[in-house]
Amino acid sequence: MTDSHAWLQHYPPGVDWHADLPMGPLYHVLDRAESRFPDRDCLDFKGKHYSYREVGDKVRRLAAALQANGVGKGCKVGLYMPNCPQFVISYFAILKAGGTVVNYNPLYSPRELEHQIKDSGTEIMITLQLEMLYSKLKPFLGATCLKKVIISHLAEALPVTKAALFSVAKAKEIAHPEWDERHLAYAELLKTDPATLRIPHIEPEEDIAVLQYTGGTTGVPKGVMLTHSNLTANVEQCLRWLRAEAEGGDVMMGVLPFFHVFAMTVCMNFAIAGGMKIILHPKFDLKTLLEDVHHKRPTLMPGVSTMFGAIINYKKIADYDLSSIRLCVSGGGPLPKEIKLQFEALTGCKLIEGYGLSESSPVASCNPVLEENKTGSIGQPLPGTILEILDKEDKTTVLKQGEVGEICIRGPQVMAGYWNKPEETDNVLRQGRLHTGDVGYMDSQGYFYIVDRLKEMIISGGYNIYPRELEEVLYMHEAVAECAVIGIPHPLRVQVPKAFIVVKEGKSVTESELKDHMKARVSAYAQPHAYEFRESLPKSMIGKILKKELLAEEMSKAAS
Repeated sequence: MTDSHAWLQHYPPGVDWHADLPMGPLYHVLDRAESRFPDRDCLDFKGKHYSYREVGDKVRRLAAALQANGVGKGCKVGLYMPNCPQFVISYFAILKAGGTVVNYNPLYSPRELEHQIKDSGTEIMITLQLEMLYSKLKPFLGATCLKKVIISHLAEALPVTKAALFSVAKAKEIAHPEWDERHLAYAELLKTDPATLRIPHIEPEEDIAVLQYTGGTTGVPKGVMLTHSNLTANVEQCLRWLRAEAEGGDVMMGVLPFFHVFAMTVCMNFAIAGGMKIILHPKFDLKTLLEDVHHKRPTLMPGVSTMFGAIINYKKIADYDLSSIRLCVSGGGPLPKEIKLQFEALTGCKLIEGYGLSESSPVASCNPVLEENKTGSIGQPLPGTILEILDKEDKTTVLKQGEVGEICIRGPQVMAGYWNKPEETDNVLRQGRLHTGDVGYMDSQGYFYIVDRLKEMIISGGYNIYPRELEEVLYMHEAVAECAVIGIPHPLRVQVPKAFIVVKEGKSVTESELKDHMKARVSAYAQPHAYEFRESLPKSMIGKILKKELLAEEMSKAAS
């Protein structure tokens, strides 16, 4: 027993850290669920239900069609759509055909879309017949490595009554593109004889299942190479840690976008591995989400802190019954203590914070489900995972309990590297460790805490200031709905903190009142130098506050 493995002495009973984890092809996750629960609902999309047998059949048909169109090992196939049945079916069909999934954010600008197509070498794109998607994609068909586009109607996935209404009132669909041999109809491909499918030979630890692009918060997005074994291991780790009730039929709320690594693993792959029904939401709409929780009774609801904050601050929240939810997992960014405590008090469920990165498939640690759930902690390492705190300067010395340094990860879920970027790979993968760029420490029971990101740390007059600590204190004020702290230039101190504030509906607070609130709780050198009140903060599609956009605004102001 080493000091750096302190969690082993305090690991949750019934969870084996030393357990063997499967390393097979990722599509086996769906195969096993279909075999065990063929007649159980797999997907619920706006009231249209798909059984595991039906999803499995569509996957085999589409996989056979993809192979007939040249998809095999090494072929990159993009998914460019929101959460819908077509996403889930296409994802597993690409894998079963032997290809590699490349996830695309539907909100990408044309420039971002072009970069990822070219960088990844995407040859085929699967998308929806929506103007907002196809109009951005069309210029790159034939002008880049993109050879074919598979197009589906969102209405095809809806119940008959809703499909007609959707087509008329909600869907801004392209009337009829000038289709040629480069355009393929998704519905026609599903008519392919599944008997023609040739199951590929997969080397789980070598073959790339998913090319997952980073969010670009610290530079140009990079393609994270996640192997079949990375992703199957992480699914199994989550099953063991979260104690999925496969036999009892947990119901997953799938509101986070599946193109994001957190939702891909925790909402989609984990749910399917557990034989759950997934309630699909193509986007986050608070009222629609609450109505589905009220009527469809999900038991699991992964989310991000801004989503949980929006729920607790909703004026009409008393109109909805949220009692079906037994467990929520927060990821994709810090979970403020006040949001956690208020959400648990509101719903009666347990809200636990987890931690990970695209580079770790993504889950590396999480608070226990049944044992001590430490507020403010990202929990203990998942089975087979080692978290270590390394000295920020020499990046090799493992620090003792309580000492602050860089969080590093070892485990079967750690990526193979960055696509076509050997230097960047070598920068973060050293001696078997994934260097996260996050600053934190471990307590005596092996629970880990994040202080902040190395790149977001503010150095002001020689002092290290961690934005997350200031944000936690700001959230303690009853009028603060959302906040973000960044470092802005200062002529004498180099940098000083600036706080951006969104005030709760029906509440009010002045800058002077916030200053008094902070002075009572934060050292003088760490006080925000400026406050800015806003109606909203910039967010990613998953709901993560985009500090890079706030910083870009401030740098632009400084330059002018």
